[in-house]
Amino acid sequence: MVSRALALGLLFLFAVERSTSLAQQPDKMTGLEGQIRVGSTHGGPIHQGVDDSQPLTNTAFVVKQRDRVIASFETDGQGRFHVALPAGKYFVSKKDWKGIGGNYGPFEVDIVAGQVKKVEWKCDTGMD
Repeated sequence: MVSRALALGLLFLFAVERSTSLAQQPDKMTGLEGQIRVGSTHGGPIHQGVDDSQPLTNTAFVVKQRDRVIASFETDGQGRFHVALPAGKYFVSKKDWKGIGGNYGPFEVDIVAGQVKKVEWKCDTGMD
């Protein structure tokens, strides 16, 4: 009788633990992540083996569908970002950028449901 109660108790604990661990697993996220770099970081000719870009740090970007802003994000100290987005086609560009002096997008991206699209984009300072 005791062993039967013990077996039922263990079975109950196993079921509770399993349902708790399943509930704590997040749904697969849909969105966009990556790094944005900027170059040329110095004037003059480009030398082979010398990186002419650097991470575009602490910079605000907007994510648009047509002319509507869907989301925004800011790059971190390494130019990296992560933003949750529903599936769809988007255009990403530097916030409040007027298209003068360099090139900071728009970058076109297609997001698929249940996937995180990984990108590496390079902006252009306009310095040659």
